Formats: sequence, structure tokens, C-alpha cells
Amino acid sequence: MIVGIIPARYASSRFPGKPLVDIKGKSMIQRVYEQATKSSLKKIVVATDDKRIYDHVIQFGGEAVMTSADHPSGTDRCWEAVQQLKEPYQYVINIQGDEPLIDPKQIDELVAVLKNGTTELATQMIKIDSHALLFNTGEVKIVLNTNNEALYFSRSIIPFIKDMDEKEWHLHHDYYRHVGMYAYRTDILSKLTDLPVSPLEKAESLEQLRWLENGFKIKCVTTAFESHCIDTPEDLQGILHLV
Repeated sequence: MIVGIIPARYASSRFPGKPLVDIKGKSMIQRVYEQATKSSLKKIVVATDDKRIYDHVIQFGGEAVMTSADHPSGTDRCWEAVQQLKEPYQYVINIQGDEPLIDPKQIDELVAVLKNGTTELATQMIKIDSHALLFNTGEVKIVLNTNNEALYFSRSIIPFIKDMDEKEWHLHHDYYRHVGMYAYRTDILSKLTDLPVSPLEKAESLEQLRWLENGFKIKCVTTAFESHCIDTPEDLQGILHLV
């Protein structure tokens, strides 16, 4: 069994209260929740630290649980939330609470690689098709092994292609950037929350490097769906024409 959990905290340095912001008549969190319910997942739960968000989700007919305000990441919030659920779940999918345009098919792409029960962790990636994207340090690049498991995530360009114009690197090697959600096998999720912050995680400010440093495997699934994360009010203005 798989549960989709949507972490939704009220505090945000760049956009406080964004789960409750109105987007053409519906809140952001309601739009995320409704898109997630169109996927194959049978249970979706919002995990929040704020009573206003909790009450709002219940009011529109969703399911929610209250979690601590002290969690450093959505991963930790997902673990507390899944422990509150009555049913046992083999996997948890962490659905970002600030992606109101998420396509339910994108969720199902991740669900598909969990069915064997052996996948520890999974996430998504999309092929890089331009020099600008490849050299954008805001885009996280993924280095893969032959099983499409992550060897490393970096804001830098890896691999470096020797003796070739960097403007053509993406034409001669398949580079991928990280997008989308995380899926955790529940027993693995319980272990992740006990791990201390790692040196590589500190260097790149990427939580998933902590998992790799500790020997966990992250399966990477190709997707065609772009992410539209809303981190600032300006981001929201930029996607209104798509709603």
C-alpha cells in the first residue's frame, strides 16, 4: 500500500502562508490535494504544523494530520505523519505542497517503480536539452549508474567533458536534472530521519546526498512533466496563465 503525503508548513521566509494563498478561487493546498487525488493513490494526507491549514483541508473535504513545527525537512514531516495513520503503508510519496499544477500522471510514474517492493527510494528526472539549463546552478544535476540509480546529485556540471566546447556538452552526453517528488519505502524512511546532516549535504545544500553518503539507493525515473514550484509571490504570478 502507498500513501501520498503533502507536507504543508505555514512559515516561509519568502512566502509566508503560501499553502492558503488563493489561486483563482481555490487555495494552493486544495489545488495540490485535488490533483493528487486524480492519481492512482487511494489515500492522500496533508501533514501540516498549522491549525489554519489543518482546518482548511478538513473544510474542503480533505484529510490532514497535525505535525511538529520543528521539522527541518518535508522528509521528517512525512515520517511523523505516516506514524499517525492507522493503516500500515509500505511506501510514502512526498508530494510537494507548493506545486498546484502537478500532473497526476507524474505521481503515477513514481508509483510504477515501487510495485516490486525492493525500491528503497525513488525520485524523478528530466533530460537537459540546453547549455543554459546545464550551467544553471539552480538546477540539480544527477549522475546515474547503469540501473538508473543516483551516484551523485550536484549543482555543478558532472561529468566534465574533456577537450570539447562546453556549449556542446549536452549534445554528446545524456545529462539529467532533478525534478518532482520523493518516494520512500517506509522502513527506509524511518532510518533516514535518524541520520545526522552529512558533509556533502552541507556543501551542496541537498538533503538526498545524506542518503547516498549512508549507502541508500535512489532510483531515478524519467518524466516529461516540468515542476512549477511556488517559492515566492512572483512565482505565483508567473503560473497564473496556466491555471
